Amino acid sequence: MREYNFDGIVGPTHNYGGLSPGNLASARHGGEVSHPREAALQGLEKMRFVAGLGVGQAVLPPQPRPSLKALRALGFTGTDEEVITRAAQEADHLLRLTSSSAAMWTANAATGAPSEDTADKRMHLTPANLQQMFHRALEAETTHAVLRAIFSDEKHFAVHAPLPGGGHFADEGAANHTRLVTPGHPAVHLLAWGRSVWRDDVRHPTRFPARQTFEASQALARLHQLERAQVLFPQQAPEGIDAGAFHTDVLAVGNQGFLMLHELAFVDPQGLLKTLREKLGEGFTYVLASEQELPARDAVKAYPFNSQVLTLPDGTMAIVAPEESRETEPARRFLERVVAENNPVKRVYYLDVRQSMNNGGGPACLRQRVWLTDTERTAVKANVFYTPELHETLATWVKRHYREDLRARDLADPQLARETMTALDELTRILGLGNVYDFQR
Repeated sequence: MREYNFDGIVGPTHNYGGLSPGNLASARHGGEVSHPREAALQGLEKMRFVAGLGVGQAVLPPQPRPSLKALRALGFTGTDEEVITRAAQEADHLLRLTSSSAAMWTANAATGAPSEDTADKRMHLTPANLQQMFHRALEAETTHAVLRAIFSDEKHFAVHAPLPGGGHFADEGAANHTRLVTPGHPAVHLLAWGRSVWRDDVRHPTRFPARQTFEASQALARLHQLERAQVLFPQQAPEGIDAGAFHTDVLAVGNQGFLMLHELAFVDPQGLLKTLREKLGEGFTYVLASEQELPARDAVKAYPFNSQVLTLPDGTMAIVAPEESRETEPARRFLERVVAENNPVKRVYYLDVRQSMNNGGGPACLRQRVWLTDTERTAVKANVFYTPELHETLATWVKRHYREDLRARDLADPQLARETMTALDELTRILGLGNVYDFQR
């Protein structure tokens, strides 16, 4: 079984809308000029780098924005151009919400479980409903269609519908999921959560909203047919959420038998680590950052935990971190300590993904981890797995269709929507996905 990192291609409407309460970077950069072409090319360069390390790499497409379907459902009528113009004049905030390109952060696209772990021996994926934020909730339907197009062979794959809507089962995807496994022990799935609808014994954050519910995490474990003994449901520390860690992957990241975390990632981190050692044995290793060593404010600013921890062909691990982690001294020193200690991580690489970081998404946000056997890999017929040839095709496509700069007022330009539809229609042919978008049907 091999891990593939399915990275999201940044969309043509990449902009800084400042739409997510609790996402400090998004709020800080709200209203600034964005650079969609540069952002998409930065993402492609990250894919090239990861693939060059010998790690499995694939792509997921952006979503059409603005969401004309959503605007029509909210009462705006007429041609596409009339809908956009009217929305810009009457409800500019709705146009900004429906123009978000946040689907680029595919860690929120879905939660998965490999066939090795599931009762029916199929790879399972459940698209996240992202109910906590309106602009993200718009993604679920298209994400479901895209994943069904890619993983269409039901003999090998089970692509579930998103969890039912409403706050009870708010699901944020793999950004709150970590799979850990060591030789001789079954995998352990951490399905973290920040709030509970029914439990009255839970502390909640007071400054920012907790997005994932305990009830949603439980539902995912059932849907994916995971052994109950191999699933843990750690609560995100309310103090971590209030510091800006809106998802688990802002303060924790794991790979195989290694876990890197901040002491404000979970409630009772020491208890969690003890349980993991009991379940995974001596092969489990971790590095825990204290608030004194790495203040949460610096962890949220620099995103060292929103790095990718990758297993290389020689069996060692490497961290792919954002440049901000090198530039922020406490974060850099922490990562240097990780490499120096007795664990599988032997190298840190720093990459420039600033266009994504400015909206609160580091390297880990930009990828969905999917575990596939060789047989399952062969069952995927879409042209989504990274090759140098696909890279060049996508880079040329980006340069042909994406604008260099985008300002808030540009979202009101109906031509931008037309450009996006033309680009995405071509992209689905490049990737062999068929008609997965509303405007194609």
